[in-house]
This record gives sequence, structure tokens and C-alpha cells, in this order.
Amino acid sequence: MKSLPDLTPFVNIIKEGGVVAFPTETVYGLGADARNPVAIQKVFETKGRPVDNPLIVHLSDTKMVHDFATDIPEAAKLLMKHFWPGPITLVLNKKEEILDSVTAGLPTVALRIPSNPLALEFIKQTGPLVAPSANHSGKPSPTQAKHVKEDFGDEFPVIDGGITNIGLESTVIGFEDDHITLMRPGKIGADEIESVTGLKVRSDHMNEQETPKSPGQKYSHYKPKADVVYKGVSAFNDHTLYVMQTAPEVKQNNVICYEGDLKQLSKELYDRFRQADQQGYHRVHIEPFEEHKAEYPAYYEALINRIRKTLG
Repeated sequence: MKSLPDLTPFVNIIKEGGVVAFPTETVYGLGADARNPVAIQKVFETKGRPVDNPLIVHLSDTKMVHDFATDIPEAAKLLMKHFWPGPITLVLNKKEEILDSVTAGLPTVALRIPSNPLALEFIKQTGPLVAPSANHSGKPSPTQAKHVKEDFGDEFPVIDGGITNIGLESTVIGFEDDHITLMRPGKIGADEIESVTGLKVRSDHMNEQETPKSPGQKYSHYKPKADVVYKGVSAFNDHTLYVMQTAPEVKQNNVICYEGDLKQLSKELYDRFRQADQQGYHRVHIEPFEEHKAEYPAYYEALINRIRKTLG
């Protein structure tokens, strides 16, 4: 096993009420002490994040769940055992002492244990951390340390863990008496959740007047400066970065082809958005990939969710 770097300087920043970006298996998170209201305020200010958008608390051990949540459903316990550490967030009834700034004043708190070894070791040394994506609110999430520096500057403290493995944020679910609510799709899909719990999974369709129950529900997210288009490609131009599933007959320098590999597209989607902005493209044109839904159902739903939030 590869040895982990010395995290002491970053741990000290957290313990002093500061903010540190660190890698998870999904995207880089903007970490702060989950029990320090001043540190949490710094997260909102750094990101420019709306205060009614709840945060996910990142843990390093399932024992920590009982410090934040109460009345934990059996289905949640099954999912913890099966998928944690991993890219699934559980929205549970919160304990009264949990800060309203963490939960946006809701009676629930969102929890997960990331599987990235650096993240786990960091949280073991700091204690529970809130950790929304480490980018300016609404922009593409960071999947590399350099993306964090692009948003917040070269001096911003970042634990460099290389490129994240998944590239899209975690699945987020809530619990009802007879079903599970999918609040945000991710790598772990509805079929897997149903198989583990025996409960049906339903999507949560909220309106603009509601307070979001989890991150990624209400506001425009993940958007590059370039316009994003999701439709078939009939012609090519030099002002567009094309994300294709089938390679064109004539080689184009501004075409990236995934040949139906939605797992790879998920890993690189935000990087392509950032590439478009850095290279001055006016548009990112994504060729539809419906024919690959059956092979990659969870990745398909997660990608469609992220792409729709960039349109218009």
C-alpha cells in the first residue's frame, strides 16, 4: 500500500478553524470542522454558496453516525454496511445539537464515509468535516487539485490526491416508511439500493419554492462559462468542444470520443467543462448517449442529472 503524506499542516488548519480542500473518490471537497460555526461560515463565504443549501458531513467511522443522527432506519444500516466507505450519502433525522448552518435548518442531516484513503485518514485526524465540492458555487466540481487552485488561487491549502476515481458527486438518498427517496443520482444506482434494502426507490421532484433537502437539488450547478448543448451533431465548427460517443469519419482536433464508456465520461465530464473554458470554446456539445443506458444505468442517470443542470 502506498504510504500517505504527512497531513499535520492541513489538520492544524482545520483545528484552527480554517478550510482545506481534500480529495474524495467522487470530487474534491472543501473541508471544515462540522462542529465549528465560524469554520462552516468560511465554507459558505469561500464558495459563495447559498445558505439554504445543506452540507454533507463526512465521517471516518460508522460509530460517528450516532453523534449526528437519531432514529436510524434499518434500511440505512443495511446501506452503511454494504456501501460505506463509498459514494452514497444518507439523509437521516438529526440530533438537536447539530448546527443549523450544516443542515440549512432542516430536521435532517446528510452523512457519508468516503472511500478515498487520504480522505479517511484526514477525517480520522480532524474529526467530522463538512465538505461541499471545492469550487465556486454553481461551477464545475473539481476532480484534480489544480482545479481547486484555478478557483481559489495558488496559495489555497489543498491535499493533492491526484485525479478522483469517479468524477461525479455521491448518490444522495432519504428514507420514508415504505420507500427510499433518491435526492441526487450518483455511481450507486436505484437498482443496487433496492437490492440491498428490499425497498422501492423513488425520485424526489422538488419545486423552486422548496428548500433543498440535499446538495445539488435546487440551484444551477456544474456549469462552465461555455454553453452546454445536449443533442445530435450534424456539423462541426471551431468554436465548440465536442463530446462524442461515436468518432466522426474525419478526425477533428476539438472532438473527444468516449465510444459508449459512460464510466470514463463521468470521470472526465467536469474536466471537459473546464477544458472548454481554458481553451476558449464557446460551447460544449454533448452527443446523446441513451443507447448506453442499459449497460451503465447509474452512470447514465447521474450524467443526465448533471448535464440538465448546465443547460439553458
